[in-house]
Amino acid sequence: MSKQFALLEERRFLPFFLTQFLGAFNDNVFKNALVIMIAFNVAKEDVDTLTNLAFGLFILPFFLFSAFAGQVADKYEKSKLIQRIKLFEILVMLIACLGFYLQSVGLLIFVLFLMGAQSSLFGPVKYGYLPEKLSNDELIGGNAMVEASTFVSILLGTILGGILIALNSIWPVSAAVVMFACLGYLTARQIPNTPPADSRIELDWNIARATMKNLRFLPKNRVVFLSVLGISWFWFFGSVFLAQIPNYTRTVINGNEHVVTILLTMFSIGIGVGSLLCEKLSGKRVEIGLVPVGAIGLALFSLDVYFASLAWSTTEPMVFSNFLQTMGAWRICIDLMMIGIFGGLYIVPLYALIQERSKEGHVSRVIAGNNIINALFMVVAAVLGMVILGVLGLSIPILFLITTVLHVVVCSYIFTIVPEFLLRLVAWFMVSMIYRVKHKGLDNIPSDGPVLLVCNHISFVDPIILMGRVRRPTRFVMYYKIFQRGLMKPLFRAAKTIPIAGAKEDPEIMEAAFASVREALNNNDVVGIFPEGALTVDGYMGPFKPGVERIIAETPVPVVPMALSNLWGSMFSRYDKSLIKRRPRKLWAKVELIVGEPIPPDQVTAELLYEKVKALKAQTQIANPLSPNTKEKT
Repeated sequence: MSKQFALLEERRFLPFFLTQFLGAFNDNVFKNALVIMIAFNVAKEDVDTLTNLAFGLFILPFFLFSAFAGQVADKYEKSKLIQRIKLFEILVMLIACLGFYLQSVGLLIFVLFLMGAQSSLFGPVKYGYLPEKLSNDELIGGNAMVEASTFVSILLGTILGGILIALNSIWPVSAAVVMFACLGYLTARQIPNTPPADSRIELDWNIARATMKNLRFLPKNRVVFLSVLGISWFWFFGSVFLAQIPNYTRTVINGNEHVVTILLTMFSIGIGVGSLLCEKLSGKRVEIGLVPVGAIGLALFSLDVYFASLAWSTTEPMVFSNFLQTMGAWRICIDLMMIGIFGGLYIVPLYALIQERSKEGHVSRVIAGNNIINALFMVVAAVLGMVILGVLGLSIPILFLITTVLHVVVCSYIFTIVPEFLLRLVAWFMVSMIYRVKHKGLDNIPSDGPVLLVCNHISFVDPIILMGRVRRPTRFVMYYKIFQRGLMKPLFRAAKTIPIAGAKEDPEIMEAAFASVREALNNNDVVGIFPEGALTVDGYMGPFKPGVERIIAETPVPVVPMALSNLWGSMFSRYDKSLIKRRPRKLWAKVELIVGEPIPPDQVTAELLYEKVKALKAQTQIANPLSPNTKEKT
């Protein structure tokens, strides 16, 4: 069984999983019932305004209350907090019953605001709970399950909400929302006790001051802050599509409530599939290289929704039975599903990265800050919808096109100023699509603090393969002439690669390299070197040069030996002496990476490291058919 599904067998995850699933499910039963009621029972000229107003009021509490909620989530025990939040949900659903009974759209929109307040309280607890109960290699799977179940609950809640509101009776939908709120409370009672992250926190009841303090707190960790901005942009993008699908169905496709359900179903299935794919594609690790893949997919398929809308020429009323038989219907459905799939690939690694990189005891407050900025972006998205559709009188497909263009501009800017995302994409592609990298001992690399990695050198892509598997960002030392090669130079700069030359070749570059290594280690970074000083030309390991001893003498840090195998003979090695003769050999081959235990700095010598790496090579399980010997050379 996949490790992410195995979590469902454990009490530390299952009750929490069911509680958040039932909460999201209930939200969407109510929201979809309300949105469909507005779309099909309110005067046409008021639909756009009310739809966007409802959506904006649901997310406004995230902006108002998230900072305070983050403090509470870090200060108090989380299982009791979740139970109290679920009791509040029951109260809100009882008010919703009154709104349905009175057929009061105003009261129901107020209930939507209260639901947003309840969700804003639950969010920091939810994402703060996961890193406290799951290990690092479970975070991707756990987050994937949560994101997938959230959108499956959107799917099921959307379907049920549409069905119940179509019955033309207030009692079924009223009974459903109260019942599911009660079930959520019962599952919350089974969540195991979770000690507070920091009980010393003093609550700031001034909402404005707490919000500003939280926003100032976020940028202190650059990686986490950029991940928050990436998540916030996804919710801007996604909220535009989700908010407009009901009215898009009515005005563009000329469909009924059941067609709305079909389109939302395709989107939700996509998010679920994309989220669950993350663990498989990332190898159970936080892989931000998937983020650019998701961004590109979002752009391509959202653009096609616009063109598919232009091509839609059918004007007859669409119901479930004839919609899927109409030309262009499957194109729109597949576009929405693919938007969901790539959305899952985009957002799950970012959530996991926030939880992994946030300072211990601060996760809930970071998530609260994330929710504040998410809410701000979503409010802007709602305002954009109201301006484009209401003020300017443009069509929903035009709104989708404008959103797609903004997405391309924003992501291009982000990936330009933060090239690490694209760098990780290259590394992920190399270790996942070109080679199948088997690894052992990665936990031997310290999770924090300075460390020097040493490895044998078989091919030009060794640093990229190591970068794709080592969990911490690593700065590699590289021969300066390779560093200066045109097309690869931006990539090497993005990786903060350190160029080096031999003492006889250019002593200034060599000294600058040692100074850069020293500075990186003093900044608690990971530095990777290949002590042979050059690629192997015959498949055998060469002796380690004494430069490694100088590094440790100047900056005493632990040294972790590593060994790569089965790259000899590939097009990136020097198996073929002439560049012209090299061909794509050993694509999709199994490559093995073995990591040894850290060596204390006072024991480090070049000879010892050579023997350690050689011993790791002897543990290799993958034979190299291109070696003339029975054992692989390097």
